[in-house]
Amino acid sequence: MPAQVILPSPPSPLKNRLVRYSELRPCVNAFIDARSPGSDKKENFTIIGPGVAENPRQYVHIREPHGFNIGAARQPPGCTNSLHSHDSEEVFIVHQGTWRFFWGEHGDAGEVVLHSGDTISIPIHIFRGFENIGTDVGFMFAVLGGDDPGRVHWAPHVIEKARDFGLILLEDGTLIDTIEGEMVPDGATVMAPSSRAEIAYIREPTISEMVSNVVRHDSLRTAAASDRLPRTSNTVLIGDGEVKAENSAALISMPHGFGLHHHSMHAGAKTAMRVRDCVEVLIVHRGHVIWRDDTGTTVELGAGDTFTVPRNRARQIEAITDAEVFVVLGT
Repeated sequence: MPAQVILPSPPSPLKNRLVRYSELRPCVNAFIDARSPGSDKKENFTIIGPGVAENPRQYVHIREPHGFNIGAARQPPGCTNSLHSHDSEEVFIVHQGTWRFFWGEHGDAGEVVLHSGDTISIPIHIFRGFENIGTDVGFMFAVLGGDDPGRVHWAPHVIEKARDFGLILLEDGTLIDTIEGEMVPDGATVMAPSSRAEIAYIREPTISEMVSNVVRHDSLRTAAASDRLPRTSNTVLIGDGEVKAENSAALISMPHGFGLHHHSMHAGAKTAMRVRDCVEVLIVHRGHVIWRDDTGTTVELGAGDTFTVPRNRARQIEAITDAEVFVVLGT
């Protein structure tokens, strides 16, 4: 991650809608695989909404319901997130690093490699994992549909392996950390590895299906206008939410329950001043931008920052440097 530009604090109450990259609070034992060798160096973040973290002490930066959850993962080279499935689509935005996504009960059904700025949407009911295969620390944002995206369904061998390293998952989804002195409460039931019948609904997509849900960063950057003028381009990656009614076909066609835009902006460019009657979250991929409303109130954002925009307020974005911003839109 490049050195963070020190930006001013926004006016209250907007400061409660902003999460700076430098102020993210990680959890190092958010999931049952957090001490399993190969997965024991990862950091997990819940930025908007509780996500699917199993540790009840996981810090949630913004609790206001949005209709989707935004989290993040930071992992050193060689660190792997174990195979698991979700009941809602999961969209990853690679902020930094080189990542290998793989799928199947044992991770051998296929794989695809993503780089900084690439995006992938993984359908429901697929065992998937991901590994930082780069040489530097990697960071990804993740968007999960729904205010309650459900629980993680782990591949059976993940739960079996975790027991040897002090983490126990209960059937109600609570993680017990015996290394920290926690004990299984009286009357609680420990989650057992899923049987063959219990994972029969899990499917294995083809490589071509998964690749069709990938948007490469190079394709977004080439959408930018002439270098001679301050311009901004807008690309629709996912077309649900308000996005669906106002734009042409999205690059990823399957439904999600939220939309995803990408703005590529030259220094000095501004988006139009507009009002949206839906949730809107800005994730700055690179550069330095200013969010401004029609009263002149401003919020300055740098790479890695997340800002959830107040609804029904006229606003625009201005690029101070060349910049890229991903925008998550609710329905």
